[in-house]
Amino acid sequence: MEQPSSSSKVTVEYFDPHDVYKLLAPGLIPRLPLRDLHWQSHAGPVRSIHTLHTELVPAGTDPSAAAGASASAAANLKATGSESSTTRDDGFQTASVGGRASSTDQLESIGSTHQAPGASEKRRHQIPGLRRTPYLKVLLVRCDDNDTYKSTVRAEIREWIKANATTTQGKSGSQSENHDAFEWLIVHVVIPNTVASTQPRITGKATDSSSDLSKTTSMAKWRGGSSTLLEKLRSDFNSSGKGATDRVRQIRIGINDVPYDLLPRVVPAVPTGYHETESDSEHAWQDLIAKFKELILSSFDTRVRQYEEDIKEKDGQRGLPGWNFCTFFILKEGLARGFESVGLVEDALVVYDQLSVGLDAIIQEQAIAGSAETHGGALLSYTEELRKLAQRALDQVEQGKMEFDDEEAVDLQKGEKGQADNFDRIPISSTKKPYRELILANNVSLFDFRCYIFARQIALLLRLGNSFSSREELLAKLKEQQELAPRGVAPRVPQPKPTDESENLSQLAEICRRALEFVPSVSVLISRDIIAALGAARKPEGSAKVTADPVLAEVIDNIVASFAFSVAQQILAQTSTKALPIPPSTIGQHDGEEQKAAIPEPKTMMHPARSTSLHIRAQPGQPPRSPVGFPGPGRRASLPANDAVDAFHLKTGLEELAARRAELYTLSRNILEESGKKRGWTDGWSSVPMVGESDVVEMEDISLDDTAPEPSQKPNPDVVLQVSVAGVDNELLRTALDNKDDFYRLYETLTDKALRHYVVASYHSSVEANKADLAVLKYHLKEYKDAADYFQKTIPFFRKRGWTLLEISMLIMFAKCLKELRRYEEYVNTAIRQLLYKAAAAERDRLEQKSHFRIASKDGTKFPETSAISGFLADMLEISESLDKEVRIPLGHYFCDVELDGAPVYDEGQDSFSIFLNMRSLLVDEFQAQRISMRIVNTSVGGREIWLQTKEPVTFKPGRNRVELRSNIGMAGDYQVDQIRLSANNVLMYHDHGAEEVSADLLKNPQMVLYQRAKALDIRLLGTKEVRLDRNNALDIEVSTGWNNLTKCEVKIRAATGGLRLLMGEATAIGSRQPTKRTESGSFEFGAIPEESTVIVRFPFTVEHDVTNVAVKVEVNYTTEKGNFTFFKTSTVPISLALGVNVQDVFKHNALFSRFTVSTASLSPLRVFNSELLGSEAFDSHFGTLSSNPILVFPKQPACLLYKITRKPGVKIGPKTKKTMYLKLQYSVLQEEIMTLLEKTLRQDLEDTAASLQGYSKLVTSKVLTWVKAGLSGYELEKAALLGEVNTAFLGDVDWERQFPGLEPPTSTTHRFSQQGENRRNSVAGRLASFIRDWLTRYPTLGLSTAAKPEIEPTTIVIPVDIPPITIVHTADIQFQEPVSSVAGAGADGSSNSFVINQLLPATLHLKWTRIWDTDTDTPGAGAGGGARHQDLEFSYELTAPADTWLLGGRRKGHFVIPGIDYSSEEGEEEEGEGTVAVAGMTSTPDTEADIPLLLIPLREGWLPYPSVEIREVRSGGEMEGGHGHHCETDCRNLGETVHVVADRGKVTLSLDASGPGGGPLVLESEGCGLLTGGGRVVV
Repeated sequence: MEQPSSSSKVTVEYFDPHDVYKLLAPGLIPRLPLRDLHWQSHAGPVRSIHTLHTELVPAGTDPSAAAGASASAAANLKATGSESSTTRDDGFQTASVGGRASSTDQLESIGSTHQAPGASEKRRHQIPGLRRTPYLKVLLVRCDDNDTYKSTVRAEIREWIKANATTTQGKSGSQSENHDAFEWLIVHVVIPNTVASTQPRITGKATDSSSDLSKTTSMAKWRGGSSTLLEKLRSDFNSSGKGATDRVRQIRIGINDVPYDLLPRVVPAVPTGYHETESDSEHAWQDLIAKFKELILSSFDTRVRQYEEDIKEKDGQRGLPGWNFCTFFILKEGLARGFESVGLVEDALVVYDQLSVGLDAIIQEQAIAGSAETHGGALLSYTEELRKLAQRALDQVEQGKMEFDDEEAVDLQKGEKGQADNFDRIPISSTKKPYRELILANNVSLFDFRCYIFARQIALLLRLGNSFSSREELLAKLKEQQELAPRGVAPRVPQPKPTDESENLSQLAEICRRALEFVPSVSVLISRDIIAALGAARKPEGSAKVTADPVLAEVIDNIVASFAFSVAQQILAQTSTKALPIPPSTIGQHDGEEQKAAIPEPKTMMHPARSTSLHIRAQPGQPPRSPVGFPGPGRRASLPANDAVDAFHLKTGLEELAARRAELYTLSRNILEESGKKRGWTDGWSSVPMVGESDVVEMEDISLDDTAPEPSQKPNPDVVLQVSVAGVDNELLRTALDNKDDFYRLYETLTDKALRHYVVASYHSSVEANKADLAVLKYHLKEYKDAADYFQKTIPFFRKRGWTLLEISMLIMFAKCLKELRRYEEYVNTAIRQLLYKAAAAERDRLEQKSHFRIASKDGTKFPETSAISGFLADMLEISESLDKEVRIPLGHYFCDVELDGAPVYDEGQDSFSIFLNMRSLLVDEFQAQRISMRIVNTSVGGREIWLQTKEPVTFKPGRNRVELRSNIGMAGDYQVDQIRLSANNVLMYHDHGAEEVSADLLKNPQMVLYQRAKALDIRLLGTKEVRLDRNNALDIEVSTGWNNLTKCEVKIRAATGGLRLLMGEATAIGSRQPTKRTESGSFEFGAIPEESTVIVRFPFTVEHDVTNVAVKVEVNYTTEKGNFTFFKTSTVPISLALGVNVQDVFKHNALFSRFTVSTASLSPLRVFNSELLGSEAFDSHFGTLSSNPILVFPKQPACLLYKITRKPGVKIGPKTKKTMYLKLQYSVLQEEIMTLLEKTLRQDLEDTAASLQGYSKLVTSKVLTWVKAGLSGYELEKAALLGEVNTAFLGDVDWERQFPGLEPPTSTTHRFSQQGENRRNSVAGRLASFIRDWLTRYPTLGLSTAAKPEIEPTTIVIPVDIPPITIVHTADIQFQEPVSSVAGAGADGSSNSFVINQLLPATLHLKWTRIWDTDTDTPGAGAGGGARHQDLEFSYELTAPADTWLLGGRRKGHFVIPGIDYSSEEGEEEEGEGTVAVAGMTSTPDTEADIPLLLIPLREGWLPYPSVEIREVRSGGEMEGGHGHHCETDCRNLGETVHVVADRGKVTLSLDASGPGGGPLVLESEGCGLLTGGGRVVV
């Protein structure tokens, strides 16, 4: 903290011969300080000065006296503020860092030149940097009228200008006087009720307030040529040159602003009519303030130019003899103070930084030269104050005053006067000593020099940072000036309220950063100073080193520690701000009252109150206030304490300031820690359990000097050196070193403050490091509750960073804390569990590194020692039994290299198997697991799971372990290990595939294959061999017991296809073994079933939509004398029809011909062995002779079956008459025959040639049939059907060794990996592959059975065939009348007639009908057919033929009526006809038949078809189109018949020219052949 003299302040001297300042001050002082000044530097950009404080001093007054008054006012303001303000306890006292007048200010009073006219001049100081002179001199003039001005005032002004303004701009004086350059100004103060108050400011001015006061006209006149007083002043004292400065201003005092006793009693007799408005007055004041700014900046610019020229000149003389850095320093510091005086603090700071660098350069140059006198001037070799302090401390040690010898209370709140001689109370202050005098006299040490420069830098940075202390001083000056205004006089303007501007946190952070750099460097200087001062006298005999004296070394350490500690605390106090949202402290929240009572009363002042504390003290009875972002009790984090706090978060440099302050707290803590180590007080880290660092070798210091090292002197164990606090003048540090409790209290406080600052700075690593320090400290102090809380918060951080050894050490301490607190659930689930996991992870890393090949390298990675972790596993297992909940731990935390050891091992004679599991334990202790279970899941069929478990407890030892798991559940397929469960007491170690927390590849080979042995219990799903399309199809479940002699068996059947419904209510057991109990849900229970027996259960089913295959899940639970077993199987069977049948009906008068087309529904050909159309009650079928060989049906060549259907005689069709016929086909699918043949051949060959592999018959056949189904193409199947044999060559390309995984015997991992070549061929998979290849060699082709009865049972399908009801079947027959002359030479048998073109051919159209195919009903009015039988039906016929073929004559169109059946007469009378019997009236008779004569003329030669006959039903509205009336069919008997027509020509004569029609040949003559009339000749 700096004295007021170092603030931004310029001096303005006023000379008040007429005593008008007291009238001017009420209007002038409220308008100060000056604001918004802009200075154009000649060497840089424009500099802006936001606020410039102005010190108004009367002429002839010593500036130092004014400075002292300001200091007193500032001190009073500080004292008042500190007593009335609410403080925040930071744990340390904020000492006043000012308090006495600066020696610098006393020096500046020597060079003062502020004098009244006629006063004797004082001798100026030779060093410009030590002078303090005004920037502006102001003459206050009172002149009431023109006469007074002419008689006295004008002469007085001229005398003042002659005495004070002769050196303005440095033109008339020497150039060196520009260091004190100033400007001058005349202010005319006008009093009310005077002649001057009635005059306008300039001639001719009325009441226009917008007039420019700076403009005047020398020729202007007022009332007959007289000028105003303002114009006279400007004319007399302003320069007349171009661009001259106007130095005259006028201020008019209002009548209410003048005391009554000073107001003139005589009013001018001649009124002028002029009146001063408020705007005119304000404009005048603004003009005066603007003139102040202009003249002050002009003076400042002149001074800066002069300083820069002098500095440049002195710097250029650096290499000359006699050049002194101290003198140069004072000169250049004058420039810095000039910058500071006008508010250019950044420029001043740059100058001090340059001086600091210059000092370093001089010291280095002197060190190289070896003599300080040669260049730059010599500095003192030591600091006197440090010598006295060290001597006093040595005396205390030698006199036996160790530590605290009395119990006198240490008052850390005592006044500054009592601490004036305390060296470390305010270590950094530019007013602590007369530094500038000492520097100027070359009577300063390097330590003092450094401290002074650093103090000045800190003062400027505080100004830049707008810190609390800096603002306090500036407000004190403003208050002082305002208090100088006369009492009882109202100010012209309201006094401005000081604004609480926000602080620049970046600048405050810069202060802390510089302090962190300053403390280490200055500590070295302190040590050197003391050694230089006392070293020669304290050097032990026979020792070349001064520091060999242990007492002196102890004193030096104490002084350095005290000074560094005090500097850190001072900087923390100066940079303290409310803008930092420091979270509240958590120290002592639970037992704070006990801690307070535990400290003796004389030593309770460790944390005195201070005004700049980080923590805001709460009011009694209220929860402590919580800054934004750190919610406290009773309020939400989203609600700020006040509106200003929200803005603080947006300030620049907040995190940086918090981080630098945290480092200062850490520095203070480190100083305290080092001091405590000497007394045996550690921070707890020395007692931390060491894990994996027992081989660390303690290192020794080795001298790097060229001289031979002195023989090391071992300390005498009989001599005990007592530590002392001599030299520790910091009261806080001294109190903390009094006893262990206070030491740990302060250590904890400093750590907590650093932690909270790091939180604001977002230094997460530092936050966690400090939490770890607090945790270890609490553990060391056996405060286990707080230690556990800290450990729980900070351990996850070190886990994420990978600091394994440190994490394990902290977990050990954490576990011990929880055990001491009896928090067993956390002890097991949090501490021990994590501790063992980290130890296991370290062991896993060690194994991985050990498995790698290393060439001439040694890994420096440390691994934990087992001794530090041993025993925790037993504690966890023991304590877990007392916990309510099961302790669940991922298996990968404690185990690795988990793998299946070989293939499953099957038990002989029973349906069970076992699996061996290898597991490597990473734990340091062995333990016993009561149960181990493993779940494997089928990866292909429905996710069926199987559990395996151990029979007895298993003891796990560190390292490899082998466990056998067994299961009585069987289901063939590919499996994957899904879960592993290991239970020990109440601890469950689990592994879930896909959800492992540690590693997804814990289980290296989770896949396995289970196959079904040949003699094990088996299940087959079969489709029935008889399929009826008019009924629900059925499926058969065949259960084969194999070698099992069942005492009880339960079969559960479930659908496995969506939409499949099993009708278990209709299920039946086929054979003699019937279930003892059955349920509607598909469960059947059977009694004893001997071995090698079969049970078949048949059940119908339905499907909601068409599917090709259906799947059924079957579960069999059975019991034998060897135990209980379970078998699962999901089988799939095709249900789609293998063939398709289409029918085409042709109705005749007495018969129906149906052609059935049979086609295959797949690529496989079919073989139809038999076909039969089963008759019904109304119909009978007739078929020709069936071939003895099966009918082959190919995908592109269907088979056709033609059946003749007739009505049964004597059968009347009624509602209950069964009319449906059934087509019964017996067939087999060629692909199924081939697969059955292959399966039979493979099994037979296994029994004959490879008895040792017979148990794998089901596995071999299933694999081969899978490839057969996929490898047989449609071409191969057609080829096999035609040749009667199947070629097996397509199976030779299969890699059969890969088709049988998981069949190896259980072997170790190493042996399994080494099994190659011959070993692989001798394996089970290799032998099976060899057998299959040998079998393919023996059977290149397999012959298919060609007999009518195949080896497999053919499938029978029964298809219902419905006869469509036809109302009327018409028969139309065109017959030529006899005799008809035909062409001679026609066929002798008369089978074919030949006619001549244009021959007239008489013919008859014979129409007949029948109702026998109307099978809807036989009762009248029942349906459409029944209603038509008793009605007469009218039909129309039409004979048509192509126009170029036949010319039709006769009745080509006509109508005829078919009479209805009369049921009332002769009902039941029957008529017999050929091939059928019908009810009377259902078939036409000769009476109801029609013969219609026709004449046919053929128009062209060739085989001409008969004309076609079309018959339609006719209704009352006209002819009916097809589909809208009764269903009728027409049988055209002439369909397919032709008439041979020839031309009657024997000879034709043609003309070959183009004279014929259309340019063709012309027929000249034609001669007939006489087919009909004997011939003739036609001539054209």
